[in-house]
Amino acid sequence: MAYYKTLDSILFDLDGTVWKDFTLIDGAAETIRTLQKAGKRVIGLSNRGTHSRNQITNYFRDQGIKWEKEDIILSSYLAADYLQTHYPRLPVWVLGEEGLREELSEAGLTLAIEPEDADWLVISLHTGVTYHDLNQAFRAVIHGARILATNQDPVFPGNDGLQLDVGGLIGAIEVSTGKKTDIIVGKPSHFMYQKVMQQAGSEPEKTMIVGDSLTSDIAMGAMFGLKTALVLTGNTTKEQADISSIKPDLILPSIKELPFT
Repeated sequence: MAYYKTLDSILFDLDGTVWKDFTLIDGAAETIRTLQKAGKRVIGLSNRGTHSRNQITNYFRDQGIKWEKEDIILSSYLAADYLQTHYPRLPVWVLGEEGLREELSEAGLTLAIEPEDADWLVISLHTGVTYHDLNQAFRAVIHGARILATNQDPVFPGNDGLQLDVGGLIGAIEVSTGKKTDIIVGKPSHFMYQKVMQQAGSEPEKTMIVGDSLTSDIAMGAMFGLKTALVLTGNTTKEQADISSIKPDLILPSIKELPFT
């Protein structure tokens, strides 16, 4: 495994890899700090759209991990970046939480006052979602809003087992409106890949992605020629990995066992 020492950049998925329900997984802080001290470019990336980069940076600071805001790439940020780049003047309706609104506002986007006024509906995880929230999103779409989703993961790993993710909310809106989601910015999309690699500043063959999801983290790595390490602390079991057509370069019990630390 000597070639792992030649890697310039390590990309860490967050949910199920670095934390579960914002409780750090054993060894995560030490691993990240060790890699940073070794001069590796360490980037955090996540399909989580509930929070802003400011919130996540502050969380890590409280955990004793110094991670710059620019080195945290969240799907909430990607959603804001995509709309600001391509549709900066169009109003947006949000089915999601405050961190997503923060990223959209920071990008200078206009949040629609009424759902009927929106040209885009942005869907992300909303852990306190109500019927009213879903109905407002429904109204935005039937009045012409296109749909952007931060990701389409069906579940994410929590401390007490798997939790419903954005895929469930997308399903509710698509089934009720008959409209399909236009853009998905999170892993394993090229939107996430391009933004992360731009920040990392390294070549694919000198970059590894470490994550808990075969269809999100490992699939993105395989699509774009990154080295891949699957950890078994989140979405995927060893048995599932063994029968999957998506094959990581490494399968590890947790982030703590990375061989280059």
